[in-house]
Amino acid sequence: MTPQEIIALGVFIAVYVAIISEKIHRTVAAMFGASVVLLSGIVPWEKVPHYLDLNTILLLAGMMVVVNVSRESGLFEYIAIKTAKLSKGDPMKVLLFFSIVTALVSAFLDNVTTVLLLTPMLLYITRQMKVNPIPYLLAEIFASNIGGTATLIGDPPNIMIGSAAKLSFNEFIKNMTPISAVDLILMVTLIYLLYKKELKKAEVSLSILNLREEDAIRDRKLFKKSIVVICLVILSFFLHDTIGVEPAVIALSGASLLLLWSGESPEKALEKVEWATLFFFGGLFIIVGSLEETGFIAQVGEWIVRQIHSETEAILLISWLSALLSAVIDNIPFTATMIPLIKSMGSTLNTYPLWWALSLGACLGGNGTAIGASANIVVLGIAYREGIRITFKDFLKVGMTIMVITVGVGSLILIARYG
Repeated sequence: MTPQEIIALGVFIAVYVAIISEKIHRTVAAMFGASVVLLSGIVPWEKVPHYLDLNTILLLAGMMVVVNVSRESGLFEYIAIKTAKLSKGDPMKVLLFFSIVTALVSAFLDNVTTVLLLTPMLLYITRQMKVNPIPYLLAEIFASNIGGTATLIGDPPNIMIGSAAKLSFNEFIKNMTPISAVDLILMVTLIYLLYKKELKKAEVSLSILNLREEDAIRDRKLFKKSIVVICLVILSFFLHDTIGVEPAVIALSGASLLLLWSGESPEKALEKVEWATLFFFGGLFIIVGSLEETGFIAQVGEWIVRQIHSETEAILLISWLSALLSAVIDNIPFTATMIPLIKSMGSTLNTYPLWWALSLGACLGGNGTAIGASANIVVLGIAYREGIRITFKDFLKVGMTIMVITVGVGSLILIARYG
């Protein structure tokens, strides 16, 4: 190995260890690693724009602004109460409807935002119904990760994959949404079977019907404007391939339109943008770029290709490897590492189905453990503060079963279509 390869690989491993150990903030680790490969000249300054995936970063930033402004109106609390009332206080229907709503919202907003908005309301509703909140919280976590798998903008790995492989919003809908729908049904069924006794024992709570969704609306004008802009953004995502506009441009246009129309303070909206996440992405892209620059990724890709003899083998390997690793490590750096590897397989394999296998494993692997996805940590943290304890072991028993079933079924669907 050349000195440059050793430095690039050393930085990559050190940053990964720092992220997993959580002793250093992941953004600091990624920024420091990026600084080392830039200072050492492994990634030339003029190539930084090439490796810095602005489509991913700006798409995330735009959607964060849309969500930050919309949440001030009470829109998401309104949706939660409406969902609870639709169930008419039936414990099983609440589980089913909340799972569907969580998956739908997660398909268009990031998972952390979704669970941050819905978990307090879910806990409030389960308290009103006097039922065990654990099956509902678990279903919410799994539904957010399954829903995030369904679209281009649902989960950061999908945004990264879509940008790198030039896959459109509609291609994600065509390939990943059916898998997510099947997996959601399986997940709700499994939660029902596991907690059947408790759900059957719980009584229908008529107090839910006394909740007023109108009371959740804090700013009626902003509420209406938010709905209009979110609908326009989603419609534009569906049409972006036809009209030839990048998803990042749509997200930024939606954010600027909502700010202009609502008159909301841009300082306030931008203050809540998760800048640490965006800088984490930026640093990571440059570190992975250093592995590409030295030729290391091409060598690993060639070695993997020599072990694989068909698309079916590649789909199985990528989906399961991604799922198992994403259950224990952050799926964002993992996806960033896999993207150039899959690109390097393009000389001998059709990489189109492999992108879906990567999306499947990276997004659904997060359901495997309590630390598999940021949404899991957020929900468990909120629950803990409310005195509800779900241990790592308790989560593992249900989460790993859900992960194995959903990834197994998803990979079989992919093989049936492309194998």
